Amino acid sequence: QVPHALSQPLASSESRRFTNKHSKKALKASLTLGILLGMFFVAWLPFFVTNVAQAVCGCVPAGFFDVLTWLGYCNSTMNPIIYPLFMRDFKRAMGKFLPCCRRSAEPRPSAISLSMRNSNSGPRAATSLKNVL
Repeated sequence: QVPHALSQPLASSESRRFTNKHSKKALKASLTLGILLGMFFVAWLPFFVTNVAQAVCGCVPAGFFDVLTWLGYCNSTMNPIIYPLFMRDFKRAMGKFLPCCRRSAEPRPSAISLSMRNSNSGPRAATSLKNVL
């Protein structure tokens, strides 16, 4: 048995490490969310302000309104670029589904393994392709 006095500093050290790890994740998530929201406001706020001004006074040139609309569209285009840059889980998920993002070391799942994984039948004996053939 370990005396209580000796186990307490170890538990405190593990607690600090656990807290530090989660605080880093929270900081990174906050940074990503801040960047996404910041880009959203920079891209779409001028469009909405101009839209209200156009409704009130009708003084906004059509070309300027089109430029602001396309600025918003560009923001929507940037989201799929921002997410993989800052989120490792998103990058892994995209790598599983898009062949262009898959690493060469990752084996490509076969159609049989995908169908077995997606079926609700649960684990069965002799489900490998060798046993089926």
